[in-house]
Amino acid sequence: MEKKLPENLAQARALWPGQGPIKLMFQDEARFGRINDVRRCWAPKPMRPLCQAMLTHEYTYAYAAVDVQTGELDSLILPHVNTHCMQLFLDEVGQRHPNEHIVMVLDGAGWHTGGELTPPPNMRLLSLPPYAPELNPVEHVWDELREKRFHNRVFDSLDALEDHLEIALRDFELDPQCIQSIVAWPWIIDALLN
Repeated sequence: MEKKLPENLAQARALWPGQGPIKLMFQDEARFGRINDVRRCWAPKPMRPLCQAMLTHEYTYAYAAVDVQTGELDSLILPHVNTHCMQLFLDEVGQRHPNEHIVMVLDGAGWHTGGELTPPPNMRLLSLPPYAPELNPVEHVWDELREKRFHNRVFDSLDALEDHLEIALRDFELDPQCIQSIVAWPWIIDALLN
């Protein structure tokens, strides 16, 4: 991906000649559930911290796409990961950026590669190599979100989890500098600027 990205971006620019810069976005989904992540935490001496553990198999899914150059994050919370939900997400991102030309980088999930997705007119899809999640900077956004907002948390219901997830994602959307510090990898930025 590192070697082919400049070539892929040049091909995308050729599809939109003379129509301004390309907005390069990376996309991923993450599962959030009522199974919490119990971790070490601080408490004053001599107190011992108490953390609840929960094992309930209820999940919701967050979809996110990030502009690696600006740190701009677009997200949606949807009930499933499938082609229909992915199409909803792509359409939403296309509507949020109607005057921009988006190259959306996706991983090889089955609902991305089945040929049933129809990107909006202002978007082109680009696939990551198989089995290479380390090339997707959005994975690090999920790590940051889980570490800062979800450890040692128990939710009474799936609605409570979704409410918390919505607030956390909104805070991330409103802090592009933080997101940019996570996702602006030099090899991606170099490929975009060349």
